[in-house]
Amino acid sequence: MSGVNLNRRQFLLLSAAFLAGCRSADDTGGPVAPSAERTVDAGPAADYAADGVYSRFQYQGFFLVRQGDKLFALSAICTHRRCRLEAETDRTFYCKCHGSTFDPAGHVTEGPAHRDLPVFPIVTDERGRLLVTIPPG
Repeated sequence: MSGVNLNRRQFLLLSAAFLAGCRSADDTGGPVAPSAERTVDAGPAADYAADGVYSRFQYQGFFLVRQGDKLFALSAICTHRRCRLEAETDRTFYCKCHGSTFDPAGHVTEGPAHRDLPVFPIVTDERGRLLVTIPPG
């Protein structure tokens, strides 16, 4: 059987490069792979009564945001290169990949992103639970 002969250093470098390409965006903040449409049960609507950003579903692709009598689901994925966003203490959002920032309503405040964050549909079911629909992509 013929094969490629690698020395230890070459093998380690090649392995590290391969593993870097396989990293999970959940762990690194890097680009998030597209996914199919899904519905997430975000729990009782009463859990989101206070104004603020609720980031418990950040790794499922969205933030819940309460502003007065409005409650909405905002994408947690940057519109520039699909990196995961971080919620800041001032209720804005920051992309650590390329520096884009978004206001509490999801509007771009600093690029390189040009598109605002998508708002996802929310319904409250008969049990009073919030169901958030995450579109494909």
